[in-house]
Amino acid sequence: MGAAFLMATSAIGPGFLTQTTVFTETLLSSFGFVIIISILLDIGAQMNIWRVLAVTEKRAQDLANELLPGMGYFLSTLIVLGGLAFNIGNIGGCGLGLNVLAGIDTAYGAIISCLIALFIFWMKEAGKMMDQFTKILGVLMILLTIYVAFSSHPPLVDAIQHSFFPTTINTTAIVTLVGGTVGGYICFAGGHRLLDAGIKGEAALPQVNRSAVTGILITALMRFVLFLAALGVIMHGGILDKANPPASVFKLAAGELGYRFFGIVMWSAAITSVVGAAYTSVSFLRTFHPWIEKNYRWLISFFIVFSTCVFLFLGNPVKILITVGALNGLILPIALALMLVAVKKTSLVGNYKHSTFLLTIGWFVVFVMSYMGFDTIRNWIF
Repeated sequence: MGAAFLMATSAIGPGFLTQTTVFTETLLSSFGFVIIISILLDIGAQMNIWRVLAVTEKRAQDLANELLPGMGYFLSTLIVLGGLAFNIGNIGGCGLGLNVLAGIDTAYGAIISCLIALFIFWMKEAGKMMDQFTKILGVLMILLTIYVAFSSHPPLVDAIQHSFFPTTINTTAIVTLVGGTVGGYICFAGGHRLLDAGIKGEAALPQVNRSAVTGILITALMRFVLFLAALGVIMHGGILDKANPPASVFKLAAGELGYRFFGIVMWSAAITSVVGAAYTSVSFLRTFHPWIEKNYRWLISFFIVFSTCVFLFLGNPVKILITVGALNGLILPIALALMLVAVKKTSLVGNYKHSTFLLTIGWFVVFVMSYMGFDTIRNWIF
């Protein structure tokens, strides 16, 4: 459950809240279809990746290096840069959340949140502390957003109908959602956490399966609830603030109390994503040199402090959060393809036989995400 919540709360960050609200405003009730398609792609990707990591008992970068020398370093570079970009937005979300909740200046809120994240990693039982932290805040986020969704009175029949029979389909939205849920570092967050917790080997696969699917379902629940909240506000004539779309959903749906709730949700989403991004990004470096393994907490601390400094210097525009989600979606087919090739190598997996069904779904996700990713890039350029 700790791994599931680490993955889910890594995905549910400021970018997640912004993307969901912006796409709901654009696609209205048809956005439900995008969510369902992305959930299916998410499960296909995550089940494959987590099972391969568990069976080989190796981190993704080591597997990639054994498949093709240097590929692990390339994959790690993509993951760490994507995680860093996301973390700048996450730190900004922390500052924004505390600003809404307590009126603290955004910059000071970012610094306070940075110190809290550092405190978690320097606790003696950092792994257990991280698990509990993400579980408590994950449940809190979902409960508060459910309250706002009820307050907004969404058109449920319309939302359900167009979730299965959409009036419009947007491939960029699908790439962005999948990228924001299992793209880049996020899909490996729980997988690497399971390895660190000693849950590995073929005997542990039932636990790995439950954890992988639970992580996706937690994320999907939060996405659907926020979608309904935003849809209710928009369909009742609410105008969303372009500078902070999700905040206006909470405020228009539930007044000043809803706005304070947004502060809690935004801070919870952001601080858990800071923890997840820093932990997972550095986990891609730990096996490259004994010095890195020995000093990984210092590296995590540097990652968090550096992200905070960049945010304080550059700021945190909404467009960057959506763009980074789409870019992380482009990393997914590369990472997933490497795992699918690795699982067919007996030198890596021994006598383990990977499910043909999962393998087929995995390659389908690779091809679909590659095609949609190409389509997204073409639209950006032209």
